[in-house]
Amino acid sequence: MNKGELIANVAKAVNSNKQEVGKVLDAILDEVLKSLKEGNDVTLVGFGTWKKKSRAARTGRNPQTGETIEIPAKNTVTFTAGKSLKDSVN
Repeated sequence: MNKGELIANVAKAVNSNKQEVGKVLDAILDEVLKSLKEGNDVTLVGFGTWKKKSRAARTGRNPQTGETIEIPAKNTVTFTAGKSLKDSVN
């Protein structure tokens, strides 16, 4: 399912139009992004938790040449599924 399909399904479920549901979804995603940028976790009880995680700089290897390269430090996001989500999938 892509974003457009999600919007269409939610609009049908709540008897609303796609434009309004699209605005709400975009607002939710913007708030999740803002919170993660500030270093805060985002938890939707039963669904899951997004966390900002830092990766340290490390040494890697170019697979084509075998040359050693430095991989810079960076931030990434992890998602941990909540119990309800795990249970409903299994």
